[in-house]
Amino acid sequence: MFEHLVAFKLNANATPEKQQELVNQLLALKGMIPGIVDLSAGINETEERENIHGFTLGLRVTFESQEALRNYGPHPAHQQFVQSLDGLLEQVVVVDYPM
Repeated sequence: MFEHLVAFKLNANATPEKQQELVNQLLALKGMIPGIVDLSAGINETEERENIHGFTLGLRVTFESQEALRNYGPHPAHQQFVQSLDGLLEQVVVVDYPM
């Protein structure tokens, strides 16, 4: 299995409503993309304010294999989510590792 972690830093155009819409889009990917074992996503509510560096959303996806992770990126549902970030994304951090 492979773990895929993503932290999204959104700009001021990302209203709370838009942030929730993005989370909902991410959560829907579990039923749309083959090879996803588990998926969670949410709005950052950490109380460790000095450590968040402005990152707004978090995503964790567990894939059944590295091949499934590789197929996730170009999948049309994932690409649609990526397009929905247009004009909203300031920075993204991605970490992938085997489990």
